Amino acid sequence: MKLIPHHQLLLILGSLYLIWWLFLAINPHDRADWALENVLVLLFVVLLVSTYRRFPLSRISYTLIFIFMCLHSVGAYYTYALVPYDVWFQMYLGFSLDELMGFERNHFDRLVHFCYGLLLAYPIREFFIRVVDVKGFWAYFLPLDLTMSTSMMFELFEWGAAELFGGDLGVAYLGTQGDVWDAHRDMALASLGALVAMSLTALLNSRIQRDFAREWNESLRIKGKEPLGEEAILKMVKGRDRDS
Repeated sequence: MKLIPHHQLLLILGSLYLIWWLFLAINPHDRADWALENVLVLLFVVLLVSTYRRFPLSRISYTLIFIFMCLHSVGAYYTYALVPYDVWFQMYLGFSLDELMGFERNHFDRLVHFCYGLLLAYPIREFFIRVVDVKGFWAYFLPLDLTMSTSMMFELFEWGAAELFGGDLGVAYLGTQGDVWDAHRDMALASLGALVAMSLTALLNSRIQRDFAREWNESLRIKGKEPLGEEAILKMVKGRDRDS
């Protein structure tokens, strides 16, 4: 099977995303909220473009990132609390998803938080493997851990932005819809998405990677028998004194 070259795939995904983004940049529901929602998007795109030559990601990672960013663009256009997904279900599928599931609020933001973990844990795993050189258990746990921590950091960022701007913009950006546990549920869903992604990745690798069990066990083996802390600090101090 012949794989599409990286530069061609990026050109296709980049062009599709640019068209999608420009289309949704026309007359959004709340221009100020749309601009605020796109601050991190702009920084992320700059990061991806600037690191492409030195650190190109896999085709899978770029595709997963593309899907997530397209979903986020929809939330930014309508504001997350007002995405009319239930209207779309009624128009194209003939039933109300909210009535079927018993939803009492707009859950598009929940979907995107879940997809944050589901879609971005794999690119994060690729970073850990290729840069940090993690293996075995840690190649699945650390992406989950970083997804959870960055989800928490984003909730803090949302809170800070809402406090800074206040008013209708703060409410629209925060998008709690009256749920006092909104941040906790968002973080839980992002964590669940990452857990699903890493579990599926581990299951697939256990089937196709011949040394999966050995690598997993080796990653949990104690490499340094001496404790770190005051003993290590004293050794470093003595070594520095000898060198000087």
